[in-house]
Parts: sequence; structure tokens; C-alpha cells
Amino acid sequence: MAIIVYSGGLDSTVLLYKYASEGRADEALSVCYGQRHAKELDFAQRNCRRLGIPFKSLDLSNIGALLGKNSLTDHGVGVPETQYSCDSMKSTVVPNRNMLLISLAASRAIAVGTDAVAYAAHGGDHALYPDCREEFARALDGALSLCHYFPIRLERPFVAFDKAGIVRLGAELGVDFADTWSCYKGGDVHCGKCGTCLERREAFKLAGVRDPTVYMQ
Repeated sequence: MAIIVYSGGLDSTVLLYKYASEGRADEALSVCYGQRHAKELDFAQRNCRRLGIPFKSLDLSNIGALLGKNSLTDHGVGVPETQYSCDSMKSTVVPNRNMLLISLAASRAIAVGTDAVAYAAHGGDHALYPDCREEFARALDGALSLCHYFPIRLERPFVAFDKAGIVRLGAELGVDFADTWSCYKGGDVHCGKCGTCLERREAFKLAGVRDPTVYMQ
């Protein structure tokens, strides 16, 4: 069993479905950390309700004031409209976000007697996000094994996947992709121009799966 670190995005929704299909989804944990696209948490709650998985949500929105200038928690910094590979996308890095989220999930795992935490970092994230690298995950897995009287594991089953591979797996698992949220701008519909929208569009194309997402552009 595992606590799923769950944003309501495409990757973590496929992760949720995977663990649900295996009977290993103990609970899902979503966190509001002041992100401008906090509407993703509404999608998270709906998917958990659909699958019958207990959903927990934490409001840490005030923590955004501690996280400096980044385009996800500081509305004074614009969301770049470019591919993930561009340096400008580094403005979307929220300092130490995954360590924070995984630590909270580990605390919840200890509280309910679960011995694993799962997150959806994948191969395409590595170059941009330091806390999605396998080296980071291995180090944190080691720390979690020592943080309590019984060890907690950090599971990252998508670490060797690209985004298209996750889309293909999601299609096999019956994920309703229209009920997931990726856009960093958090508008009424996906903007179609920010890095995460462009990555989402490309993943469906490469996977050969119909993209049900409504894009502004």
C-alpha cells in the first residue's frame, strides 16, 4: 500500500489509476502551496471520488511567500510560453517542492501505518527539475528509511518513462484525461502555450492517443 502524492495533473492521475488497479492506493494527498493553478486540486478530488480512494488535502498556501520568485507561486513572474527544454522554464521550479510534498506524505504514511509513498516523477522531468532526478529520489528514499521506527519507501515507477509512455499507460488504465489539469496558468481552459501545455499536447501526439483537452490556442 502507498500514499500517493497527487496533484490532479496528468502524470499523477495515471499514477493514481495504476496504484488503484493494483489495489495499492491507500490514500491520496494533495497540497495547496500557493500555486496559481490550484484548480488542479479540484480535479484530484474528483478522480479520487471516482476511484473510491480516500482524499486528503492540505492548505499551505501561505508558504508561497517563502519560496522566492518563481512563476508558479509569485504572480509577479510570468509563466513562460516555451518548450520545456528552454532555460526560461527554470522559472517554474518551486524550490524543494517535492521534498516538501513527499515529507508530508511520509508523515501521513507513518500516521496510518503505510510503508510507502509514491510520486510521478518521469524521465522527461529530469533535465529541468532537480527534485525529479533519480539521484534525488535515491537520497530521499534513504532518508525516509531512517525517519521512523519502521522504514518508509519512496516509489517512483515512472522514472524511466517519458510523457508519451505515461499517456499510453493511462489510456490502457481507462484514465479520463479530460478530467486532469496541466496548465500552469490556471485559466478556464488550458492555455496551449505554456511549457506544460506544449508537453501535454506533444505526449498525446507521440502516444497516438486522442487528446480530449480543450486549449485556448
